[in-house]
Amino acid sequence: MNHANPLDWLKHRFQRFWEWLDDASESITTEISTDADNLMFRVHIHIETLTQREHAFRQRLQRYHKRNLVNFARRQHWKMQKETAGQRLFRLMPAIFVTLGSVIIANAAWPILSYFVFVSPDLRVEKLVSPLPDVPILRQTQTIPTAQAATEPEINPKVIRDNLDYTNLSNWFPETEVAGASLEKQAAEEKTYIVEIPSLDIHNAEVKIGGTNLDNNLIQYPGTADPGELGAPVIFGHSVLRQFYNPSEKNPRRYMSIFSKIMTMSEGEKIYITYDGIRYTYSVKKKVEVKPEDTYILEQEFSAKQLKLVTCVPEGTYLRRGVVLAQLEEIN
Repeated sequence: MNHANPLDWLKHRFQRFWEWLDDASESITTEISTDADNLMFRVHIHIETLTQREHAFRQRLQRYHKRNLVNFARRQHWKMQKETAGQRLFRLMPAIFVTLGSVIIANAAWPILSYFVFVSPDLRVEKLVSPLPDVPILRQTQTIPTAQAATEPEINPKVIRDNLDYTNLSNWFPETEVAGASLEKQAAEEKTYIVEIPSLDIHNAEVKIGGTNLDNNLIQYPGTADPGELGAPVIFGHSVLRQFYNPSEKNPRRYMSIFSKIMTMSEGEKIYITYDGIRYTYSVKKKVEVKPEDTYILEQEFSAKQLKLVTCVPEGTYLRRGVVLAQLEEIN
């Protein structure tokens, strides 16, 4: 194309250049957009591939764990079948011993704990109160000559030995010489009678007046009133944990546990004594708990005909003394 005017030609060339530049610009933009879309598509494809691979890996891992668990269960089952009865017992011995020991400890501790928690608070005498009435009454007393009293040495507290033999009645009052030699002296003159407490399955229990050995019978403390007389016979007996309570007449060791349950008696329950051919019926009035050194339980109130049963509490221990007080109701 010929242009006579050079200026027209130059304008024409510039116009063609700008057209070419516009076409090139549109082409570059299209290529960049296409490349970006391809890149995003490839990234999306890559992420989906990774997700699929992770899911497949997790499935393989679960199948692996499940297979191992099944194999472990099969091995354990095979071992249990292969184990002999003796081996199984040996393997269970620690658990058996722990369980058995726990049961024994609980059986021994529970009666003591329950006594302190539920029974003892209602029985304790917070203040030492004499059982004698305010009016003057006859009372057994012991006097010593003035000269002897003047030379009497001061009595200091005694240390109680843990190994005291409590089958010997003379050890029941460790702080004082309550009966002293009189226990042994009257042992040669022992007289017996029978006590029965049907509610506790105690029948034909022998009581000796005097003596010190509680292994073979109950003992009425010497110097206290006889059954049916004004005052109160004070009868002592052993107690053990109630699991071992067996007052049956066929039991040769019955007197080791015979008073284990007297503190469970309720008001109104009957106690029968057969003395010199006469049957005395006593009715329980109350129960108290005292310290071992509280010898006032031996004091006699000659305005009433009563009965006192004494044992160690809590059962199976020597910590305190439990006293059951009963009133004479009938004589046959």
